[in-house]
Amino acid sequence: MRSEEIEISTGSDEVVHDLTSAVERFLEDVEGDGLLHVWVPHATAGLAILETGAGSDDDLLTALRKLLPADDRWRHRHGSRGHGRDHVLPALVPPYATVPVLGGVPVLGTWQSICLVDTNIDNPVRRVRFSFLAG
Repeated sequence: MRSEEIEISTGSDEVVHDLTSAVERFLEDVEGDGLLHVWVPHATAGLAILETGAGSDDDLLTALRKLLPADDRWRHRHGSRGHGRDHVLPALVPPYATVPVLGGVPVLGTWQSICLVDTNIDNPVRRVRFSFLAG
């Protein structure tokens, strides 16, 4: 299995960060078929496959703000106000995604992108691990 970890700077704002170009760079030397597994080793971030650039990424953040408000309702209370919601996020937006790879290319739909979803404004740097299992 081939595996690599990268760092992504997400800054101090909620973000949907497109990882697709980083995935393509990781797979540059792959010629065969297999599975790409993407993993975020954080308790407050997740991965989503969705369309970006047409508003869906902002819509996702808006939906998460409504579903998981940044207020004082959360029992998990360290960090910034409402940080407990960030610890609930991975139950709704999982910290992993698996995508088929054919001929070294991730098999995504026309408008699909692999995205890091990070609502935790207290952690400006994230790690993401790409693993390729040849088939």
